[in-house]
Amino acid sequence: MCDSCGCNQPPDAVTYRKPGGHDHPHRHGDAEHAHPHEHDHGHDHGHDHAHSHDHAHGHDHDHGGGRRLSVEQDILRRNDVVAERNRGWFEGRGVLALNLVSSPGSGKTSLLERTIRDLRGEIPLAVIEGDQQTLNDAERIAAAGAPVLQVNTGFGCHLDAEMVRRALSELEVPAGGVLMIENVGNLVCPALFDLGEHAKVVIISVTEGDDKPQKYPAMFAAASLCVINKTDLLPHVDFDVEACKDAARRVNPALAFVELSATRGEGLDGWYRWLRDRRAAAAR
Repeated sequence: MCDSCGCNQPPDAVTYRKPGGHDHPHRHGDAEHAHPHEHDHGHDHGHDHAHSHDHAHGHDHDHGGGRRLSVEQDILRRNDVVAERNRGWFEGRGVLALNLVSSPGSGKTSLLERTIRDLRGEIPLAVIEGDQQTLNDAERIAAAGAPVLQVNTGFGCHLDAEMVRRALSELEVPAGGVLMIENVGNLVCPALFDLGEHAKVVIISVTEGDDKPQKYPAMFAAASLCVINKTDLLPHVDFDVEACKDAARRVNPALAFVELSATRGEGLDGWYRWLRDRRAAAAR
């Protein structure tokens, strides 16, 4: 339940910011949200959206039985409606949208930085960054050379479709390009929420242990690609790559895998090949 995990929070807890800018509220319909401007009188303001609610997070406690289930199903249905609108937005512009999910510290941002720099001039990339607080990752992405918008979720443990919709109104996403949505570090809640993306990419590092697919099967079942990162550290950690893959295939036989080191550059060709193939499919 959200009152346990932190998602049941005031609507103004979510802000939208660009590195180097300042937040200034703009109204869209009856909602207010943060809009970045290059002047000095900004303040962080949130907006009304459908996220101050209870929804399913796989917790075992029950405070409402059938009523709780009904509320949770309604929340997910409303999210799916917005996700479909996002999907139409992407398809109308030939944009490949990828939802990058992982535990904290798996190397999502490092992989994005390397991808932006290596594919500059070939694939136009834009990024939505999801974190509870700070502009740290958005600043790294901006320094790498891609347009980026930071979504700070407050105590929220994942992005939802409405957050992505609002971010798209602020972010310049090139037609025919790729939008990378770096979700909040969490292998539970993001599995439940469709953002309108073409695919989820789950990223794990060899420092986390090879039992992640057993612990978080819903995420691996929802993903199209599993990136096993930090392979340069394999000689120094107890991580069985094949055991990890076997466990993931038991919940998702169609799951593809790429093994790489984002910092060393090893194995990136496989990631870029997958990315090019999915972009071509999205364009068709």
